[in-house]
Amino acid sequence: MVACAMLAAFFMLRADLIRRGLVAPAGKLPLKRSSKPAADIRARVNAEAEMLIAIPCLAGIVGAKLYHVLESPADFFAHPLDQLISPYGFAWFGGLLAGFAVFVWVGRRQKIPLLTLLDAGSPAAALGYGIGRIGCFLSGDGDYGIPTSLPWGMSFPNGLVPTTQRVHPTPIYELIVACFIAWWLWKMGASQIQAGGLKYGLISAGGPANPELYAKSESRRPSPLKVTPTRASRPDQGQRRPPDGSVFATYLILTGLARFLVEFIRINPRSFLGMSNAQAAGLGCVIAGVILRWWLAKLHVGTATSS
Repeated sequence: MVACAMLAAFFMLRADLIRRGLVAPAGKLPLKRSSKPAADIRARVNAEAEMLIAIPCLAGIVGAKLYHVLESPADFFAHPLDQLISPYGFAWFGGLLAGFAVFVWVGRRQKIPLLTLLDAGSPAAALGYGIGRIGCFLSGDGDYGIPTSLPWGMSFPNGLVPTTQRVHPTPIYELIVACFIAWWLWKMGASQIQAGGLKYGLISAGGPANPELYAKSESRRPSPLKVTPTRASRPDQGQRRPPDGSVFATYLILTGLARFLVEFIRINPRSFLGMSNAQAAGLGCVIAGVILRWWLAKLHVGTATSS
């Protein structure tokens, strides 16, 4: 199920990068004349795009596993190999930290603006997390909730952490909420694009924003993929464009709030001010998202005033 979550995040991220002009659709790369074969140039650009997507997904999996292992060091030192290679036990916050950190690192190496990069990755991160929760549900690994008398309560007698009580199927709750968050963030990204303004992309309506990025016949080691600001075609002048970074800020707030709330009906141990580790991390995400939105609003007002 981890692989399914990774694939879902991969394709959603690629779709978001394409619509923002950060990745060229397959077979539609504008090329200028060069002695280098067009197929080689297209393969290079596509490889850089795939690296931007695949490496952060893999880092998220590694980070989620390491964070989970470090949450219970006694179990790790008792059975280190079993803990590391087990297909179960992935912590959401560890995947969030590692995935976004590597995503930013790879994107910055390719000269993509930071806030635009984070906005593009947010819907995929939300969707991937939700699908990953299906694996927790099917394995019954203890991510279920407290006992309940609600009609949809379930028991997990054959789970990794078995229980015969009817409990809240919290992974299903999280799947539903995560899909809604991903849909909402996708719509926010569409609003950014439709409202026009500066669009950071490789391709504009008039052709390549920077043709030399695609064809450098004399260079043996091509430089990292770069993007330059280009004007979006036919901007909607009547619509106010959400500032870059607003999608990511909303992601932090919504996912953090969802995780904070669901922990009230989870069985995770409390460790910090009566909160579980995940609950404290969720609260931290909400605070970070609110601060980011406040900063973006202040920056936007300052920019509008100066202009």
